[in-house]
Amino acid sequence: MTSPSIPPKSLDELTLGSSMTLEDLVSRDGLAEMIKSANELFGVPIRVFTEDGKLLADAVESVELYAYLNTSRAGRAALSEVVAAVKALAPGPDGEARYTCVTGALYRVAAIVFDSRQIGRMILGPFSPDPNAEPSAALLGLDPQLDADNLRALYRKLPRGDEQTVSRVARHLARVLDLLLFSGHRALLTSNMHLASVRESFRELEDKNQKLQVAYDRLKELDRLKSNFLATVSHELRTPLTSIIGYSEMLVEGLAGDLTKEQREFVQTIRDKGDQLLALIKGLLDLSKLESGTMSLRKNHVDVGALVKDVVSTMTPTARKKEVELVFEVEKGLPTIWADAERLRQVFLNLTENAIKFTPVAGSVKLTARIGGMDAQGGGDTGGMVLLGARRTGVELRVADTGIGIPETERARVFDAFYQVDSSSTREAGGTGLGLSIVKRLVDGHDGSVRIEANQPRGTVFVVTIPIKRATIG
Repeated sequence: MTSPSIPPKSLDELTLGSSMTLEDLVSRDGLAEMIKSANELFGVPIRVFTEDGKLLADAVESVELYAYLNTSRAGRAALSEVVAAVKALAPGPDGEARYTCVTGALYRVAAIVFDSRQIGRMILGPFSPDPNAEPSAALLGLDPQLDADNLRALYRKLPRGDEQTVSRVARHLARVLDLLLFSGHRALLTSNMHLASVRESFRELEDKNQKLQVAYDRLKELDRLKSNFLATVSHELRTPLTSIIGYSEMLVEGLAGDLTKEQREFVQTIRDKGDQLLALIKGLLDLSKLESGTMSLRKNHVDVGALVKDVVSTMTPTARKKEVELVFEVEKGLPTIWADAERLRQVFLNLTENAIKFTPVAGSVKLTARIGGMDAQGGGDTGGMVLLGARRTGVELRVADTGIGIPETERARVFDAFYQVDSSSTREAGGTGLGLSIVKRLVDGHDGSVRIEANQPRGTVFVVTIPIKRATIG
């Protein structure tokens, strides 16, 4: 399986290009933990800002001197200038810059650079580089309302740090942060590549789905046209064919004069072939009606026992001609079922005729009607699966023969229209492959089920199950 190709246009999106920010590359929690550890080791306040001035993390304790200055209007103004100046301070070529506050304390600003581009800055301070230093004259003269002795005392409480040491701390933090940025960048690229791959796969899937939908709609339209064509052709063929059969019957009966023996055989052949062709046309009409949903079922209470006996009576001459034994067995006390008697008779006739057709001389075909169970979806016996769903009572009709049988691999396809297990031109049994397709659709229309079982050592068993009571909703 090949990975989906990424369009060249999206390569900049994968690497983020110039839009990559510090927030994208490093975790806030990880950054906060790093500068907190540095603050605990060196005692210098540290803040980390994005390039646009957004605070990401800080490790700063309250500085009492600045809190005292905030009580004075002049002090607040001076501190505001300090904050603005420190934020605007541009690091030099070495990536660092220093700023002296009005109090005399120092600030150290270090650039955060990744991929040759500044994406943020670290501000270390305020701190006093000299433990013996005194407040500046500017601080003492900032506001007469501020007590000079208090300013001196609070100044001595400023965080202390050698300027070189603070500079080394800044460079160390920059190197550590560089490793974090590299790791974050790699993880971000991996994530973006994965997301881009997923988006591309989704796009390709959408394209394929659209093509499949177009193909499905086209096939659906072709299927509709096919059904309409079958219905039209079958209807147009049946009218002249009925006339051919009718006139051949009149000729056989001598209504147009006496026929010789040979002429009678020829006319009888015309009639037999006409009957076969008429049966085929009826099958095509039934199939087109079932596929289009225009066939209506006239359901009523049906006596299955009487229906089986009628089917056996109808098919007995065919069985005798083929020298096949045709027997039936009906369980006593069978209740009626809710069904279309004529269509159900068609189902049983098709199954019985098929069984006789594929059973050799001296074979047997047996019809059995009995009470059976079916699950809520209309399936037949499902063994242990009955515990998982509601069961309904139905009448089960089995048509078992001792014929050539149906291979297990073919059983799922024999209900497809026009499908035949032996489709070769030399097959012994004729037919169009419509009978079982019609059977399946008619049984489904009765909310029933049909399945195939093996009949050891030879033959096939078709099992049709029809619910006894009319299906209700709710």
